[in-house]
Amino acid sequence: MRLLYEKHAMSREAPRPRSAYRAFRPIPTRWADNDVYGHVNNVVYYSWFDTAVNAELIERGLLDMDNSAMIGLVVETSCRYFAPLSFPQTVEAGVRVAKLGTSSVRYEVGIFAEGAEEAAAEGHFIHVYVDRVTRRPVPLPDDWRAGLGALA
Repeated sequence: MRLLYEKHAMSREAPRPRSAYRAFRPIPTRWADNDVYGHVNNVVYYSWFDTAVNAELIERGLLDMDNSAMIGLVVETSCRYFAPLSFPQTVEAGVRVAKLGTSSVRYEVGIFAEGAEEAAAEGHFIHVYVDRVTRRPVPLPDDWRAGLGALA
């Protein structure tokens, strides 16, 4: 399996190293994460992206899921896979902000086998921040810019 990943990876950009990310979160894999092929199913990685970014926002005091006046809507996402992961492993999700717009943020997330220096997968998603009620884009407030700037 690893040979297939490595052969395909030779024809594209290499994964980023651990040092490219600003914050890390350990995430244990679950029995249900594995598919019939014996590795973590691709849809699980997107869940890890969401978990890593939103937990970071909550811990930085930026996101209050019940009361925030603005919320982030995902408008774009992707993932590239470099090496298989499987249960029982703990992965480490590295987060960084690649672009900070007026009302949008491009988050990049690297998924690492515990202690590994090179990402097993990496992806991104773009949040557009909108008013919770009207769903219209709103500019990111200064406290968000400062908090997200620390992840850039």
